[in-house]
Amino acid sequence: MPAPLYKRIVLKISGEALGGKAGHGYDWDVVQGLCRDIDRLVRDGIQVAMVIGGGNILRGRELNPDRLDRNTADTMGMLATVMNGLALRASLQRQGVTARLMSALQVSQAAQLYEPFSAKKYLERGEVLILSGGTGHPFFSTDTGAALRAAELGAEALLKATNVPGVFDRDPHKFTTAKLFARLSYQSVIEKGLGVMDLTAVTLCKENSIPIRVFDLREKEALIKVCSDSAVGTIISAKDE
Repeated sequence: MPAPLYKRIVLKISGEALGGKAGHGYDWDVVQGLCRDIDRLVRDGIQVAMVIGGGNILRGRELNPDRLDRNTADTMGMLATVMNGLALRASLQRQGVTARLMSALQVSQAAQLYEPFSAKKYLERGEVLILSGGTGHPFFSTDTGAALRAAELGAEALLKATNVPGVFDRDPHKFTTAKLFARLSYQSVIEKGLGVMDLTAVTLCKENSIPIRVFDLREKEALIKVCSDSAVGTIISAKDE
């Protein structure tokens, strides 16, 4: 692997990504492939914190609002991310990687309560952090949680794993002429409403000068490539291409 571009990253992975093509449950080949790549990053000296979604189990905002209030639904969604965190921790440990599960929700029998100062110390010791429970509050997405953790932990980049090669001007699944952007400014993403992350997350990264890298997790060794090659995926930072 060429010299890494970053010393410390926050990786945002949707719950659906863990489900592979089905988008739900767990595709263990996908999970194990991800863990192998993370193991390699750690061996190359990169400090890795992961923020995981819960959509492969449950998406709080999609629950029937006539049956459940938003606070309850979002809390259920945050608990789903803890379940995913447990699965990832077990898989990383089987790979021989020292991994620690932290949660913004207090679930002491499953995960350690998240606290930035301790989290930084664990990263410096070479532990992989799996950050679950979203922000610990309803009404915030896990994208916003990832941007918040990147700011708190002093990450050099927020990596957003998706199922497309980067950010396009339109849905590439529907339009064969969709244009892939190599580089975008935070402001362009906000003004064009490109939808790669929610606006709160993009604004947080803008205010803290944290570049966002959007890439296709399904590509072989995608995570390794995006940490060593600035041409992979789309970079969102202060300037357009």
